Amino acid sequence: MKEANKHTILILGGSGFLGNAIYKELCAYFRTFATYNTSHSQLEKNHHFFQYNFEEDDIYEILDIVKPTIIISALRGDFSKQVLLHQHLAEYVFSQKIKLLFLSSANVFDAYSKYPSYEEDKTLTNSVYGLFKIKIENLLLRLPKTQVAILRMPMVFGAQSPRIAEILQNIKENAPIEVFPNLIMNVTTDSKVTQQIHYIINRNKYGVFHLGSTDLVHHDEFIKEIVASFQLEKKRFTNKFTPQTTIDT
Repeated sequence: MKEANKHTILILGGSGFLGNAIYKELCAYFRTFATYNTSHSQLEKNHHFFQYNFEEDDIYEILDIVKPTIIISALRGDFSKQVLLHQHLAEYVFSQKIKLLFLSSANVFDAYSKYPSYEEDKTLTNSVYGLFKIKIENLLLRLPKTQVAILRMPMVFGAQSPRIAEILQNIKENAPIEVFPNLIMNVTTDSKVTQQIHYIINRNKYGVFHLGSTDLVHHDEFIKEIVASFQLEKKRFTNKFTPQTTIDT
């Protein structure tokens, strides 16, 4: 196997929750660069970060500067613009014979309601978000198989995660926290995801990966367990019922 430190990595969406966690995991081991969208004084001083708005800016300028051997896509934002960007990325990855890691979602299976889904299963969704992820997955899976890794994420939690921030904000405002008693789901943490991505890069893995836990949990039980760990007195929950759903990766 070639030396791991040969890689130059570009993380698109490096200022987001997961993108930044990935950057922190990889930057000590690889030449790692990342993009951020909104002006940020600290990131502006970091010469490994580039300000980039994928809805307006040309990605090729950054690609020409960084010359990545691996691109990690962790973007959020306009769906149609993301699809267009990934068409350009696919062309670049193919022509340069490099690799792309795409952060997808368990929502590509959200139409399945009775059982978990696995890497080799056919995707099926009822949601706009799931359709968007499937569209990009199908686009990238046309590349030579060794040049792409699809990383399907369940709900991702962490100390700085938007989900935790929302829960804490609701408690602060004495607003009810939504829980879904009949939603069976798979979860993971930011630290676990970044370790798995590091492993995929080191071992030169490719294909489709479900980066979730082995066990499934009920959404309401899991959220209530998290809230209990905060040891706060004021907390309210509201039950939301959906068709029986299993979110798994």
